[in-house]
Amino acid sequence: MRQDLSQGIVPVSTRVMNLSHLLGESARRHPDAIGFVWGDDTWTWAEIEARSAAFASALVRDHGIGKGDRVLVQSSNCNQMFEAMFACWRVGAVWVPANFRLSPEDLGWLAGSSGAKLLLCGAQFPDHAAACADHVDATILIGPDYEALIDRHRGQAPAPVAVLRDDPAWFFFTSGTTGKPKAAVLTHGQLAFVVTNHLCDLMPGTGPEDASLVVAPLSHGAGIHQLAQVAHGVKTILPAGEKFDPDQVWSLVDRWRVTNMFTVPTIVKLLVEHPSVDAHDHSSLRYVIYAGAPMYRADQRLALEKLGPVLVQYFGLGEVTGNITVLPPAHHHRDDDRMRIGSCGFARTGMQVQIQNDRGDEVATGKTGEIAVIGPAVFAGYFDNPEANAKSFRDGWFLTGDLGHMDAEGFVYLTGRASDMYISGGSNIYPREIEEKLLQHPDLTEVAVLGVPDPVWGEVGMAVCVPRAGAQPDTDDLLAWLAPQIARYKQPRHAVLWDALPKSAYGKITKKIIRETLEARGELPAAER
Repeated sequence: MRQDLSQGIVPVSTRVMNLSHLLGESARRHPDAIGFVWGDDTWTWAEIEARSAAFASALVRDHGIGKGDRVLVQSSNCNQMFEAMFACWRVGAVWVPANFRLSPEDLGWLAGSSGAKLLLCGAQFPDHAAACADHVDATILIGPDYEALIDRHRGQAPAPVAVLRDDPAWFFFTSGTTGKPKAAVLTHGQLAFVVTNHLCDLMPGTGPEDASLVVAPLSHGAGIHQLAQVAHGVKTILPAGEKFDPDQVWSLVDRWRVTNMFTVPTIVKLLVEHPSVDAHDHSSLRYVIYAGAPMYRADQRLALEKLGPVLVQYFGLGEVTGNITVLPPAHHHRDDDRMRIGSCGFARTGMQVQIQNDRGDEVATGKTGEIAVIGPAVFAGYFDNPEANAKSFRDGWFLTGDLGHMDAEGFVYLTGRASDMYISGGSNIYPREIEEKLLQHPDLTEVAVLGVPDPVWGEVGMAVCVPRAGAQPDTDDLLAWLAPQIARYKQPRHAVLWDALPKSAYGKITKKIIRETLEARGELPAAER
């Protein structure tokens, strides 16, 4: 008799692989191969695994870090950050990396809201460490402190902690309409799927003979990308220094025969426009993956002309760890007639994408609605934020907040944003946070910040400010006053003064009306294309 399995199924186990196993396996199979390069220094897979295991021992024995504890990280790219990520997972802790460009005040807020027990902080960020001191039990400085711990625990290797599919592994900070960061909870099971999907959809055929160049912070999408490299024994190349240097990037591509890199459209544009692109051999490249924002068509053409058919675009949010759509090399063309211009690709393997109306119904082909997604890459929800979770999920679908439409073959086109967020150089910028800072200026009574086109960064901020009665502030002085209070990448590049902000019929300030007014007054900065 055939057994009815439609009801009463209880999973025997939801245990999954601890993500630290990925590093252990590469060290096991390729112990003497180079796994990490930073400037002139190199580390083999065996060395990375040994250092990571030693730091894991230090976390447990010296700081009492265990399963579920959060470790906040304030660091620019370095080998210690790379090692520590796997060490945290090994002991069951949650990796909580911050954008290192955040202000000390912002990092202190993250320390408190995430419930971090320990801070791992670059020695060059003493003010950030001080801002977190009241929120964490201890701080480890990357530098002498970190290396002393490695030496003290060298040779020790605690066994990886058992984890379940939904156990948190990474708090990926994103933001909502309030401008305050939210911690998207990425789990061991979810990230294992993401790693597999990245290797399947973004860079098929990638293996130990390949090399990957890091040209973005490891705290965000690049960190996920490098996790996929570790899974297949691919060496990671980290440029020396924190300043972006196109000549150094192309030199490293040439020297290490780099086969893939992950970046954003702005960086691709800067790389292919720089004369060094023609001075170095980059024929080894197979995949130049860009995400975070659409790419101007002119920039796509130039990149294809300089690099050949290597562009890979993906659309995704931190909450879905990039796993929404992909536009592979075969769908990138210099010829407009062969290119689906404006498309961000089709659904990633194992994921389902719909365009929905505000009731949750799928709209007709070609009609605009909100992009919604379901699948194993969708995060577990926002940490300690039930209100945001309630707004972000509907009938199991994650609502991206992005507007778009889909053609008959399933290719998605982004047509707008449901929120006022704009993207500058691949970074999401939320105006409310900037507006709140500017409104603290004693001479201002109303402020609206919106994204305006920029030929280099895609979009930059523009602040429309209303002075208090009798005040006559200078716009350059206003921007200079704001500068030390906010991360540099969030700072508006333009500002204008108005007598009042236009209001809708309901008395609301809307960015749509403000943008139309800027256009009518001829105050939008020119974007030369």
